[in-house]
Amino acid sequence: MPLARSCTLAIILLLLWLTSAAPAAALIHAHPDETGTGMVRSLESLRDLDYRSWQVVAFREGPPRPDASITLRIVSYPGRVRLDHPTPLRVRSGRLSWDLNDVTLSSAKLANDGRAAAAEFDLTPLLADLQQNRPLRLELPGVFTELPVPPYVVAEWRSLPLAESSSAPLAPG
Repeated sequence: MPLARSCTLAIILLLLWLTSAAPAAALIHAHPDETGTGMVRSLESLRDLDYRSWQVVAFREGPPRPDASITLRIVSYPGRVRLDHPTPLRVRSGRLSWDLNDVTLSSAKLANDGRAAAAEFDLTPLLADLQQNRPLRLELPGVFTELPVPPYVVAEWRSLPLAESSSAPLAPG
C-alpha cells in the first residue's frame, strides 16, 4: 500500500509541475512605421478600477539609443469615452508622482481623428526617473482615476529605448 501512495503522489506532483504556469514573458513588437524608420512597441490591455479596458501602447520610432523619445498611447473603445486635449496624465508610484505632457495634437493622425478615443503622452521623463520596475498608477482627470500598471509592463517600457527591431522575448522584470 505505501508504494501505491508514493506512485499516486509522484503522478500528482508530475501533473502539477506540467500544468503550472510559466512566468510571464513580455514581448516587444517591431514593425515598420509610416515613415519607414521602424518602430518598437509594447502593447497591453489593462483595466481601470471601474473594470473598463484600455489599450496601452508605449512605442519608440527610429533606431535604438539611450536618449530615445518614448510615447505612451492610451486608447479607449470609440464611442465609450471622449478624450479632451491637452490633459496631462498623472502617474504615481509610492510617494513619487509625475505629470506627463499630452502630445496628442502633435500627431496628425490622432489630431484629425474625430472619435477622440486616444491620447498620447511623453513617457520619456518618467522613464528617466525610474530606477526599477515599480508598479504605477495612472490617472487621466475626467476619464479614469486609477489605471494600475504592473511591474512587468514597466519593464517593457524601460527596455524600449534600447530594444532592437526584432520580436524577442524579454526576461520578466
